[in-house]
Amino acid sequence: MSFKVAIVGATGNVGREMLNILEERGFPVSEVVALASRRSQGTEVSFGDRTLKVKSLDQYDFSDTDICIMSAGGNVSKEWSPKIGKQGCVVIDNSSAFRYDQDVPLIVPEVNPDAISLFTRKNIIANPNCSTAQLVVALKPLHDFATIKRVVVATYQSVSGAGKEGMDELFTQTRAVFVADQVDVKKFTKRIAFNVIPHIDVFLDDGFTKEEWKMVAETKKMLDPKIKLTATCVRVPVFIGHSEAVNIEFEKPITADEARDILREAPGCQVLDKREDGGYITPLESAGEDATFISRIREDSTIDNGLSMWIVSDNLRKGAALNAVQIAELLVERSLIQPKKKAA
Repeated sequence: MSFKVAIVGATGNVGREMLNILEERGFPVSEVVALASRRSQGTEVSFGDRTLKVKSLDQYDFSDTDICIMSAGGNVSKEWSPKIGKQGCVVIDNSSAFRYDQDVPLIVPEVNPDAISLFTRKNIIANPNCSTAQLVVALKPLHDFATIKRVVVATYQSVSGAGKEGMDELFTQTRAVFVADQVDVKKFTKRIAFNVIPHIDVFLDDGFTKEEWKMVAETKKMLDPKIKLTATCVRVPVFIGHSEAVNIEFEKPITADEARDILREAPGCQVLDKREDGGYITPLESAGEDATFISRIREDSTIDNGLSMWIVSDNLRKGAALNAVQIAELLVERSLIQPKKKAA
């Protein structure tokens, strides 16, 4: 069986990565359609050794399309995802538009694959926030073993999480610093070159940002509503790869050695944890990789049953594009969808 797949937002960083990953993983496609806003119509994007011409979203008929992977922002998704779903096309949405809708499953395939069956309520499946995705991949197997009570996480998030504009701003500001030009701030609230900014998304009334709130709400929805989590989300001058310093309190005893063994066997995880110079992962090494990497696993003597660790992943892949494609693969593997057009 092969499926007709549309990528909405195909000209963006994540959209292009989705096209790359669909081809890399050999997803069974009969046809791939690249979609974007009308102003991007005619732009060319790559799919393997093929070149696709971008079509306009508002002129496209989804009635013969099986899967739509949406990466065009929350406002576009709110307008279009329900319409697309009603045409019998399953939407995998990368925005935050439907993540907290109880009728829309929020899925990381390594964490809560069984929840995917709920997609039939609206024909929409939500992809989690990039910082949450890599976190829950590492937390899930540990939670199964020792039951997590509380998580404290500080993120170190790359500028690619803010899209091409974020990457361009880091590049141009860095160059401006080196040649003593004026440093212009446009995308971020403060200069990002040679700096860190403890502010991602908008501020909420309680002083947390929406990015921090997302990590709390999404972890509870996907993993366990009883888990207490607090986050501080920070933008750092790294192009690709989110890092997280994570402290976990468990209900049951768990040693660092046990955690290492569990995570080495866990789907989607790769442990690189040597107590020596360079015996850990950094975002530079994670770029272009599918795994969620875990390093610096150690016991926290300040609390009962506590561990600290360092978690790193390519945010454009596991945090967005890869996870969306894995959701599509899960639909196919579990025979939850059938192609509308039968092969000749």
